[in-house]
Amino acid sequence: MTAAVGTTRIDAEIHCGPSSLNDLVPYLEPYWRGYVLEGGLMLSPHQGGAYPPAAPTSATPAARAAGLTPAHDAAAARAGLLDGLRAAILVCTTSFHCNRNPYYEAALTRAVNDWLIEEWLSTDDRLRASMVVPTLDAEAAVAEIERIGDHPGIVQVLLPVRTDAPWGNKRHRPILRAAAARGLVVGLHAWGRIGNAPTSTGLTHTYLEDYVGNSQMLVQAQLTSLVAEGVFAELPELRVALLECGFSWLPALLWRFDKDWKGVWREVPWLGAKPSEVVARHIRLTTAPAQLPRDPAQVREVLDMVGAGSMLMHASDHPHDHGGSGQRLLDALTPAEAESVLAGNAAAWYGI
Repeated sequence: MTAAVGTTRIDAEIHCGPSSLNDLVPYLEPYWRGYVLEGGLMLSPHQGGAYPPAAPTSATPAARAAGLTPAHDAAAARAGLLDGLRAAILVCTTSFHCNRNPYYEAALTRAVNDWLIEEWLSTDDRLRASMVVPTLDAEAAVAEIERIGDHPGIVQVLLPVRTDAPWGNKRHRPILRAAAARGLVVGLHAWGRIGNAPTSTGLTHTYLEDYVGNSQMLVQAQLTSLVAEGVFAELPELRVALLECGFSWLPALLWRFDKDWKGVWREVPWLGAKPSEVVARHIRLTTAPAQLPRDPAQVREVLDMVGAGSMLMHASDHPHDHGGSGQRLLDALTPAEAESVLAGNAAAWYGI
């Protein structure tokens, strides 16, 4: 089934990142170069040391010898990751764990974006990129969208799911409005500032709780916020992608959301349709990680409930290894669904 689509496949999420802070130094303004070099700030590669692990066999021998995966090295990516792809969307989460200095965060996100454009987008016309913006200063975030948001290779504004306030909150509206005005997708990606609690009741004690919290607590709260606080009523052209957050949780959330909306709709007079209908128009989700049962019949039931043929976009989430659930998903798709999931949905969502 997957062979039939061949070079039409679009990968909606490939991670890339600087191998060290030295990669970003040339793109930092002079003051901020001194800030990070003389101030002793350290920025380690964001791919290492966390679950899901990077798949070492996916790197070229030269890249492995250098301690890099193709996600770090554009030449290696062109040699392997992009073979057979129509397009790939790059995601760099290096700035997600930034400290709470809003001026430094703004400088770092500018450097990441310029690095993406110079080191990646200029090397292969199949590449598209997700720009990053400051999360502590909406005015600076809008300025960054205005600075590079019209670049033909930029298709998405990348935001973390772990934040000080939900993205539907009014304080964030200028960022979402600026993205919508330029036709950019807003991508909400797992993780975020490590000082923020991943649950509504505080910090977790184990990484397992923290990891599960991305789809159990954080992304569901963000989706609920965007819909209930009227973001899509105010910005009807806005498109949102949920990246590396799973998708099998969606039906249960929407059942509850629709039911409760019928009872307390007066709280949200701007919400003129069922939440599930709003989500179907404005939200798409990536396939990795595919948190699915092992029984093929049950997998098919989950995909029917999610509406996989219209709601899901293929993502390898390279270099992370999520096991075999992704193949179980592909095996359960009909040919028409496979064409949409592997390419059509992302092509339409990102204008590729």
